[in-house]
Amino acid sequence: MTIKLGVRELVEFTLRTGDLSSTSGSQNTALLGAQIHRRLQKQRGADYQKEYYLDKALTLNNNDYLLHGRADGVTLTADGASIEEIKTSETVFDQLSDNTLTLYWGQVKIYAYLLMAKEADFDAVTLTLTYFQTNTETTTQTNQTITRTEAKDFFDKVITEYVTWLKFRSDLRDRRDPTIKQLTFPFDHYRPGQRELAVAVYKTILTSKRLFAEAPTGTGKTISTLFPTIKAVGEGVIQRIFYLTAKQSTRRVAEEAITLMAGQGLKLKSITLTAKAKIVFPEEADLLPEENPYMLGYYDRLKPALLDLIENNDQLTRPVIEDYARKHTLDPFEFQLDASLFCDVIIGDYNYLFDPQVHLQRFFATEDPDNFFLIDEAHNLVSRSRDMYSAAISSQPLDHLVEVSRDLPQASKKLHRRLTDLRATFDDVCAPLLADGRTDSTFLTPPENFEHDLGRLVEAIHDWLVDQPQTPFTQAILDYYFTAISYQRIGEYYDDTYRMRLEIDDGNIMIKELCLDPSAFLADSLALGHGAVLFSATLSPMDYYQTVLGGDQESLAYRLDSPFEPRHQEILVTTYIQTTYKQRDANLANILLAIKTLVDGKTGNYLIFLPSYHYLLDVSQAFAMAYPYIQTVSQQAQMAEADRTAFLANFQSNPDTTLVGFALLGGIFAEGIDLKADRLIGVGIVSVGLPGINPETDLIRDYFDQDAHNGFAYAYQLPGLNNVFQAAGRLIRGSHDVGIILLMDQRFASPRYTQLYPRHWQHFRRIYRPEQLPTAVQNFWHQEVSQ
Repeated sequence: MTIKLGVRELVEFTLRTGDLSSTSGSQNTALLGAQIHRRLQKQRGADYQKEYYLDKALTLNNNDYLLHGRADGVTLTADGASIEEIKTSETVFDQLSDNTLTLYWGQVKIYAYLLMAKEADFDAVTLTLTYFQTNTETTTQTNQTITRTEAKDFFDKVITEYVTWLKFRSDLRDRRDPTIKQLTFPFDHYRPGQRELAVAVYKTILTSKRLFAEAPTGTGKTISTLFPTIKAVGEGVIQRIFYLTAKQSTRRVAEEAITLMAGQGLKLKSITLTAKAKIVFPEEADLLPEENPYMLGYYDRLKPALLDLIENNDQLTRPVIEDYARKHTLDPFEFQLDASLFCDVIIGDYNYLFDPQVHLQRFFATEDPDNFFLIDEAHNLVSRSRDMYSAAISSQPLDHLVEVSRDLPQASKKLHRRLTDLRATFDDVCAPLLADGRTDSTFLTPPENFEHDLGRLVEAIHDWLVDQPQTPFTQAILDYYFTAISYQRIGEYYDDTYRMRLEIDDGNIMIKELCLDPSAFLADSLALGHGAVLFSATLSPMDYYQTVLGGDQESLAYRLDSPFEPRHQEILVTTYIQTTYKQRDANLANILLAIKTLVDGKTGNYLIFLPSYHYLLDVSQAFAMAYPYIQTVSQQAQMAEADRTAFLANFQSNPDTTLVGFALLGGIFAEGIDLKADRLIGVGIVSVGLPGINPETDLIRDYFDQDAHNGFAYAYQLPGLNNVFQAAGRLIRGSHDVGIILLMDQRFASPRYTQLYPRHWQHFRRIYRPEQLPTAVQNFWHQEVSQ
C-alpha cells in the first residue's frame, strides 16, 4: 500500500518552531485565497502553468510513500525554470515572523526538488514568493535561486527529520491494520436492518459515493456506520474517518462505540475535538499570546508532547488532551488539532468540515481521497449550514465606538473618521425605508457604498490595533473588527442563493447576508473526501434532504424499517383538535383533556411537546391548575447543563406516580436524550411544528418556489415535521419499550402529512371525538398486558 504525503504537511510539521500566535494561521477563507490565486495566475505569461502537480515515489522504512503537491505556478522555457508560491494573509509582509517565511520558502524549495527530479534539463530553479496582503491588496514579490544540489540537500535534511515521524505513523498503522482485519461486529447478533445498513455503508466507500440513510431510532446507526468504515480503513481504501455531528451527546455515543470495539481488540487512534471556548485553560483567558506560557515556545515542545500522548493513549478525549497539555505546557485547543494528524477517527462538530470560517485547513485545504465523512443526525445540518453561510452586522456598537474614538490622540483620527463614515453609511442605507415608514426590506445586492466603507474601516482597525494596550475600548474595537471580518468573508460567497435583509429596531440598523440554499457549498465540502454517509433517524422525504444537503445525481439513498415491533407503539391522531394560532384558545380545553386522557391510561412518565415557549407556558400552567394532583415539570427558557440533567432526572424507572413533562418541540429535550424502558411511556405533540411565519423563512419559501420546488414544504412544513419525528423518537428506544404517541392537531391526519410519514407510522389511528380517546388508550395498554 502506498501512503500519500503532502508537501505542505511535510514542511509545516518539520520546520515549524517557536511560539504559537493567535494570528499564526491565515485569516482568509479558502474561497478568498483561491480567488486571489486565480487572479494572480491569470496575470502571468503564456508559458505559465498554474496548479502544477508534482510528486515523487519514496521508500522509507520499508514503506512506499508518494510525496505530492501542487505548485501554484511553474514556468518552463529554454532559458530556465521558475516556480511561484502564492501566499495570502492580512499581516503586513515586513511583520511576518522568520518562522512563517521559513515555512513559505520551505514549501517552494521542496517543489523545486521535485521539479528537478522530474525535469533533468534544469540544474537550477528560480523561486518566487508572491505575498498578497488581503486587506490592502498589496503584493510583495521576493526571489531566490536554488541549484539542484542545494535543493537535494534541503530535501534530505527535511526528510531525515521527518523519517522518525514517518516510522512512527507506519508503526501505528502496522499495529492498527491487523486488529481491524480481525475485528468482528461487537455484538452477538445484528439488529433487524443493521447488517444491511453496514453493507450499504461499505459499498458506498468502495464506490466513492454519497449515501443518504434513514435509520429509525434503535437501529444502532453509530456502530452500523463506524464498523464498516473502520473495516475499509483496514483494507487501505481510506485512511481517516471524520465522524461529525451537531451535539455533544452523539459525540459521546461515537466514543462509546470505539471503546466497545477496542474491547474487542481494535487498536486505532481516535480523538474528539472540543470547541476552543470550552477547552482553553481558565488561566489563558485574559492573556495576550506573547504573555501566555502555553503559547510561548509551543512548537519547540510540541513533538515530544505528541510522542508522549500518542504512545500512551488510543482514545484522545478532552480530559486526556487537557492532562497532556498541562504536562507539557501547551495550549490545549491547538494541541488537540496537532494530535489529530495522527488519528484514524476524528470526532467533532459539523463546523470542522462545513463552516467556511473555521474549517480545518490542515485537512481540507485540498481534496484528499484518504478522508471519509460520517455525518450523524444529518437533519440538523440543514439549518446549521444556513447559519454557517450567513452573517450580519449592525450599527449599534458604532455609536459607542464613534463617541469614545472622538477623544483619542491625533494618531487615531483616521480610525475615528472610518467609524464615523460607516455609521453614516448605515443611516444612508436605511433612509429610504424610514421615508416610507418601513422597518425592514429585502434586496438582491449589497447596499451601495456599504462594502467599500466597511472595508476601509477594517483596514483602519487593523492598522490601529498594532501595539495598542489592552483596554475596554480596544476590546470593543476588536469585537467589531471580528464581526466585520466575518461579514466580509461570507460576502465572498454571495451569489443568487443569497438575499440581503435590512432591519431597523429601536434605532439599531442590522444588515444581514442570508444564505437561503447552502447545498452547493455543502457539496463542495463533501467533495474534499473519498465519499460520505449522511444519516439520521429522520430523513423523510429523502429527495428533500438530498436536495438541501449537497446530494448529486450519483448520490445513493437507503431507508431502513424500524427494528421494533409496530404493536409496541400506538400512534393516535386527534382530528378534532386545531392548533393554528387563531384556534389555540378555543382548543385549549380539548388539549388539556387529551393530555389527561393519555396519562390516565397508565401510571408513568410522559413528555408533552409544544412549538413555542409561550404556548408551552400557557398549556403547562393551565394543566397544572386543572389537575393539581398530577406532578408536572417544565422546560425553562434558559437551562444550564445542571438544570438539564435535573430535568431528565425526574424521569425515573418504575415510578409510583405519574409525571408529565412539558418541553419545547425542536428544543434540547426533543432529540439526543435517551429515556429507555419505562422512563418514558408516552409522548404528546401539540401542533405540526411549523416555524412561525417570518420574513426570512418566507424568503426560503419563495426561493425554492422559483427553483421548481414546493417552497412552503421546504421552508415550513418539512422542518416542522422533522421536529415532530424527532420528538416522537424519544419514546421507543429499545426492543422492550412500549408507549403511545398522541398527535394533537387535525393536520396530522391530512394527506399532506400522512404521505410523509415513515413506514412504521402508517398504522396510525384517527380519533374523531374526545370520547373515543379513552377507549383507544385503554385498548393499547390492555393489549400490551395481555401479550
